[in-house]
Amino acid sequence: MPIRMRSLVVLAGFAAAAALTATAASAEKKYDPGASDTEIKIGNIMPYSGPASSYGVIGKTEAAYFNMINAEGGINGRKINFISYDDAYSPPKAIEQARKLVESDEVLLIFQSLGTPSNSAIMKYMNAKRVPQLFVASGATKWGDPKNFPWTMGFQPNYQSEGRIYARYILDHYPNGKIAVFWQNDDAGKDQVKGLRDGLGEKVSMIIADKSYEVSDPTMIHRLSRCAIRARTSSSRGRRRRDRRRRSVRSANSAGNRSSFSPTPLHRWLRSSNRRAFNIQRTLSRPRI
Repeated sequence: MPIRMRSLVVLAGFAAAAALTATAASAEKKYDPGASDTEIKIGNIMPYSGPASSYGVIGKTEAAYFNMINAEGGINGRKINFISYDDAYSPPKAIEQARKLVESDEVLLIFQSLGTPSNSAIMKYMNAKRVPQLFVASGATKWGDPKNFPWTMGFQPNYQSEGRIYARYILDHYPNGKIAVFWQNDDAGKDQVKGLRDGLGEKVSMIIADKSYEVSDPTMIHRLSRCAIRARTSSSRGRRRRDRRRRSVRSANSAGNRSSFSPTPLHRWLRSSNRRAFNIQRTLSRPRI
């Protein structure tokens, strides 16, 4: 048989085999729960209420984006069914919503659920069920552990890296400064403090005070006040000023004068107007996710 004819026969045979394989695959194709020829179910958990409710706009934005994708024809003809539930930034509620998404709604995956506490609560469950916990909306380092949690994946720079960036900036611009650290008492806050300490290295003694707070605290002013006071009393300059004030008070008492308290700049700041206190509280009310 001529070489040209032999080549044509081989190509024809290959095409026939490919057609038969494609037909068989089409007849036997099987999807995981949450996926079909017409739909992809994507689950999501967001704090639409509670102390982190300001982040709820992220879930609304994602829903709007998927609606736009659907309006343009979907993904290869499949429409996205985006199912998003509120957990109020509460780990027990997050577990409840994750079970509902996986066992009742039968989603293909849970995407971009927000918050270190909530995602920590559902991580073991998601991996046990072998349902992807994809692009976790948190910078905790624990999401990068494919050996122990292969079904969980983060997406943003982690908080330890962020802490090291802060440390580098402080060392470059305030090499003789003193640092008071006010941090959220969970994995997110601990990661960031560790990154800061690691980044400072031999200069970690620049941290002269640190104080944690709870997301559930109704106000953080009292904790911030304690942190500021601790920072000031830990400063050698603060000790010298305090000693001078004490000597002046003793001198006034020995002279028979009535002593009076002279507020320091720190006290004046802490006892400033309600408006300033409100502004500080409003700034700190958004938790580290």
